[in-house]
Amino acid sequence: MKSRTMEEHRKMAPSLIKCAIITLSDSQAKEHVEAKRPPSTDISGRILYENLNKRYKVIGYKLIGDDAKSLISTINEMIEDGAMVIFTTGGTGISERDITIETLRGIFKKELEGFGEIFRHESYKILGAGAILSRATAGIYEDSVIIALPGSPNAVEMGLDIILDELGHLVKHVREHHHNR
Repeated sequence: MKSRTMEEHRKMAPSLIKCAIITLSDSQAKEHVEAKRPPSTDISGRILYENLNKRYKVIGYKLIGDDAKSLISTINEMIEDGAMVIFTTGGTGISERDITIETLRGIFKKELEGFGEIFRHESYKILGAGAILSRATAGIYEDSVIIALPGSPNAVEMGLDIILDELGHLVKHVREHHHNR
C-alpha cells in the first residue's frame, strides 16, 4: 500500500542529487591514494559509481584506509563540496579494523534504523542466519544523508535496490528541516 503523502513528497524532491562515494579498504588505499574514480580493483565502488551516475550526479570519490579520522575528514570535505548523499562501502564487519559503523554512529544526528532493518531482512532471504553479521546503516549528518554498505559487491547492489528510489525523498526532508531552523 502506497502513501499518498509519500508520493507527494517524492514529487517535491530535488531533481539534481549530488552524491559522493567513499570506499574503506586498507589494502586498496595503499595502491590507489589519489584515484578520482573507482579503480578496477574497487568493484563495489564501481557498482556505486555506475549506478548512481545513471540517475544522479557523482561529485566525488575517495578510497581511504580503515581509519576513523580519515573517514570523518573525507565526509566533511565531500559535504563542503556539495554532497547531499554519501555512500560508504567497506569497514562494516566485526573485525578490529572495521570502524565505519562506530565512526558514523558517533556523528549521526539521526540514524535511519529502517534501512539497516530492511537490509538485514533482505540479506536473511539470501544468506539465512549469516545476515546477523550485517551492520549496514544510514543516517543524517549535517544536512546530508550517509549510507554505509558492506564491501561485498552483492551487498552494494542490494543496498542500492533498497535505497535508490528513496534518495530524493530523504534529501528533501533532510534539507527542508535543516534549512527551516
